[in-house]
Amino acid sequence: MEARILQLLCLGLLLLFASQHAPASAVPSPGCQTQCGGIEIQYPFGIGLECSLAIDFNVSCRVRDGISKPIIFTDTELLDISLIDGTIRFLNPISTYCYNRSTRQMDDNSWEFSLRGTPYLFSDVHNKFTAIGCNTLAYIGNTVNGTSGGYQSGCVSTCGNLSDLADGSCTGIGCCQMAIPKGMDLYYSGFDGGFNTTQIWNFSQCSYAVLMQAEAFNFSTAYISTTKFNDTNSGQVPVVMDWAIRNETLSCGVAKLNKTGTYACLSKNSECVDSTNGPGYRCNCSKGYQGNPYLPDGCHDVDECNNSPCPSNGVCHNIAGGYWCSCRAGRKFSKQNNACNPDTGLIIGVIVGFLVLVIFSFSGYMIIQKRKLNQVKQEHFRQHGGVLLFERMRSENGLAFTVFGESELIQATNNYDKSRIIGKGGHGTVYKGIVKGNMIVAIKRCALIDERQKKEFGQEMLILSQINHKNIVKLVGCCLEVEVPMLVYEFIPNGTLFELIHGKNQALQISFSTLLRIAHEAAEGLNFLHSYASPPIIHGDVKTANILLDENYMAKVSDFGASILAPSDKEQYVTMVQGTCGYLDPEYMLTCQLTEKSDVFSFGVILLEVLTGQEPLKLDGPERERSLSSNFLSAMKQNNLNAILPSHVKGQESNELIRGLAELAKQCLDMCGSNRPSMKEIADELGRLRKLSLHPWVQLDVEMEAQGLLGGASTASFETEGATTVYPTQEGDNLPMNPRSSYYAR
Repeated sequence: MEARILQLLCLGLLLLFASQHAPASAVPSPGCQTQCGGIEIQYPFGIGLECSLAIDFNVSCRVRDGISKPIIFTDTELLDISLIDGTIRFLNPISTYCYNRSTRQMDDNSWEFSLRGTPYLFSDVHNKFTAIGCNTLAYIGNTVNGTSGGYQSGCVSTCGNLSDLADGSCTGIGCCQMAIPKGMDLYYSGFDGGFNTTQIWNFSQCSYAVLMQAEAFNFSTAYISTTKFNDTNSGQVPVVMDWAIRNETLSCGVAKLNKTGTYACLSKNSECVDSTNGPGYRCNCSKGYQGNPYLPDGCHDVDECNNSPCPSNGVCHNIAGGYWCSCRAGRKFSKQNNACNPDTGLIIGVIVGFLVLVIFSFSGYMIIQKRKLNQVKQEHFRQHGGVLLFERMRSENGLAFTVFGESELIQATNNYDKSRIIGKGGHGTVYKGIVKGNMIVAIKRCALIDERQKKEFGQEMLILSQINHKNIVKLVGCCLEVEVPMLVYEFIPNGTLFELIHGKNQALQISFSTLLRIAHEAAEGLNFLHSYASPPIIHGDVKTANILLDENYMAKVSDFGASILAPSDKEQYVTMVQGTCGYLDPEYMLTCQLTEKSDVFSFGVILLEVLTGQEPLKLDGPERERSLSSNFLSAMKQNNLNAILPSHVKGQESNELIRGLAELAKQCLDMCGSNRPSMKEIADELGRLRKLSLHPWVQLDVEMEAQGLLGGASTASFETEGATTVYPTQEGDNLPMNPRSSYYAR
């Protein structure tokens, strides 16, 4: 027994030390275990230190007799936890005093339980000190190692005859009970040696004493003549402990002053309650709420309407923290008799008047907001040159151009749903839409433009609307009543030239003659913009990703946006370099002057992509090999074009065709813009080269001459004389069998 007392004292000191060094408040991690052996472990209790408020509330889950059981205070089985009552129940050992027939002495096995320095006190409401026996004087006190404390008491249980005993009766005959005072954090039970069972061992061998939950005890006469009471739960019975937040805090008033520090009631719908047993406080959910007040958002609204608190003909309305009752039409709720009584016409008049007021107020508000919205739309329309655009449209008979309203484009794109996006880039986002007449279009929400561009937007839209060329994406219309104008183009379904050249395994599925045809068609489109539009239009971002392919894989130049008019004076020079790395004209980057020859340089890079199948820029390669144009010019300078050509081009195409295309690309990539050919000259030369691909026997006449370009010296040049001829798709064109989804102008 002394070893057990020493063990309990060490446990008390450990809990005292831990409580002084435990964190004041914490929040359990989401992965904490909340069940053990069918018992819910609610915070501030937790299985593991990281899951409990402090070590005093730490619970371990152990397997005993093949069953998982929650353990508290090192070795005590926990039965349940109540946050509302602020109690826990666990199994408490029974003290025994039994006659040993072998030694003819009394064996005293008394227990002491200490929880000093912890948040726990033995409940004076739920517990009673209970003694069982026929010749028993058991006492209880809060002594430690014999030192007298502030409390000591006892009760006597005797019985003359077994017939005097009665099941369920504990009034001093075979059983006695007594209450305990508040504030007990330890107790010791024992027996008076003058009262023993030496003489009555034949019908009452043992006496028992324990502090236990009163509601869990019901006296049985079998407890006197057998060891049934001690055998249940291996000599343990339930006891109730009151717990509270006690460290450094005496009451709710003190705790609330430190809400940002140690205050444990974290839920906003909680309230503090002073402990009724000892110092400290507990937390409860506010009225109308339930849950765990020690967790943020732990207290949730109770739906009182589930319990039907209103009269049978009433309607219950749950609200946060409560409810209210209403009655059906023509009746009103009376709190006096909790019923729905017939109503007068007053409530009807009030409702009608209120509804009229709401309708008028809402209508007035909507009218004001609609006027404001219309004013904003009109201002945007004016800023973007819409008035000028409409005047010109009226004067131009048969102009196939539509000015869309914002609501039309919102409906066409399902409110710009993400699933409708078919392209993104520096100039905006492109959506697939269906406008009136079930026409499929591409709707481009442009990026922000400057004030000068806003003033000229209507004029530029009018010019673009008049462009009608088979190799240029048709501008169907625009929307001007938004802050940033939107453009509506014809829908092109078969992706881009970039995807056709650089897509996975695509280079093996298309013929070189197909790529040459597409490049020729793109050159014709750019030539039209440079030579026949008035004023001329400079694309500014020529690249394979902006050459779309229609259902017949015909080239369509796209993405020439709202800032492409050729500058007429120095005031219109571009103040910020725009374009795509790998295609940018070095002269444009130095002067910020965008010219037709800037488009020519970019087109030269496209010719290199067609010729080599390589991308314009490789950021993951060696620095000297990142730029395709630099590699090409270096190879041309060293008369070693063969080093950058793919095997399928070297082995299948005529040397005359390869040499001509390489020389054309070299001319386009000249560092000096004035030395570059025009787009018309490029289109004519591509037309001439396509004739070579149509007549492969030309290769026999020029094979010897081509050796100089591919491996040695070269003196060849190209001619640009003659009319441009547009050729249909050749029989050698090998188009993909399954067109890919459209990726519109970037």
